Amino acid sequence: MPSNPEIVVTNKHNSAFVQLPTHRRIALLTSGYSTPFLAKTAISLLRYRTSDMVGVLEEQATVKTTGELLGAGGNLPVFPNLSDIDDIDSLYIGIAPPGGKIPQEWRSVICNALGRGIDIVSGLHEFLSEDPEYVALAQANDCQLYDVRRNRFKNTATCRNFPKECTRIHSVGHDCSIGKMVSTLEVQRGLSAKGYRAKFLATGQTGIMVSGEGVPIDCVVADFVNGAAEDLVARHEDQEFVLIEGQGSIAHPAFSAVTAGLLHGCAPDGLIFCYEAGRNAVKGFDGIPIVPMDQQLRAFEVMANLRHKCKFIGVAINTRTLTAEAAAAEVERAEREFGLPACDVYRDGADKLVTAAEQLRASIMSAG
Repeated sequence: MPSNPEIVVTNKHNSAFVQLPTHRRIALLTSGYSTPFLAKTAISLLRYRTSDMVGVLEEQATVKTTGELLGAGGNLPVFPNLSDIDDIDSLYIGIAPPGGKIPQEWRSVICNALGRGIDIVSGLHEFLSEDPEYVALAQANDCQLYDVRRNRFKNTATCRNFPKECTRIHSVGHDCSIGKMVSTLEVQRGLSAKGYRAKFLATGQTGIMVSGEGVPIDCVVADFVNGAAEDLVARHEDQEFVLIEGQGSIAHPAFSAVTAGLLHGCAPDGLIFCYEAGRNAVKGFDGIPIVPMDQQLRAFEVMANLRHKCKFIGVAINTRTLTAEAAAAEVERAEREFGLPACDVYRDGADKLVTAAEQLRASIMSAG
């Protein structure tokens, strides 16, 4: 291994905060894994950073556009080989597979990219910067390896008293991979469009790649999760709104700890409850039923209020498996059941949730 590999390693210091460079010519690598479940990182980048995307590298593709391949990105091209892609500044790993390993069959593609001086960005649990061959190639060709999840944060929370002028809204949900990131992004966009200083705070690898910064909360040591979330909000407490991306679920058998740490670390004023219509079993645990949503809402609210006064302000429903008619009926049912404004931000836009956020802020600012 080269004597100074730190030059190609992100998060060198005692910080969980990641800030990526401003890549503007990005190719996405999903080869052999181009499915909605595995390539969700690529899909989000195609949707939210379309202008920065050059296309997708998929050696097995039988289609020509990313819209056909992944349902996002429109007419951006699908490339069968890295050699077909000109003038790119970075190659982003576009998948999030179980276990977080980089596919072994991708080694030659990554090495070829590094040999061309192209930065590699990965949000997986297996770190590029711990591979001697990748490090040597990056150093030799004056390019960088960015491991989004790598961090050395070791600070506990301080129970920071955030200013009331910074309205904190946090997305939570009944399970994993249901749209918490998308919901917070869409509300942030809606608030910004109305002239507010509003910031999306990413807490997962895909959100960090989309926004260019954030905290990989699921790779922070357990004792320091609250502190990392607190630090993330503190960096942006000059905003009128911060929209904090949620992770896991308070009732998830594997990931409830990070959910609780986020709730207490970011001390939200308001919560948006997210769920996928029709999902009944816990992701990753076939046959384990999801805890009823009314119980989860009570648990989230109790847990949040142990740290800071908080309430639910709306519901974001993922209706991807429903027809338009069934989706509209589900939104109406949710509003009746929960007594909160509800919508599918994909189908309906986030206007209801944006209005709820404004109303929350007005009530906080008018309180004595």
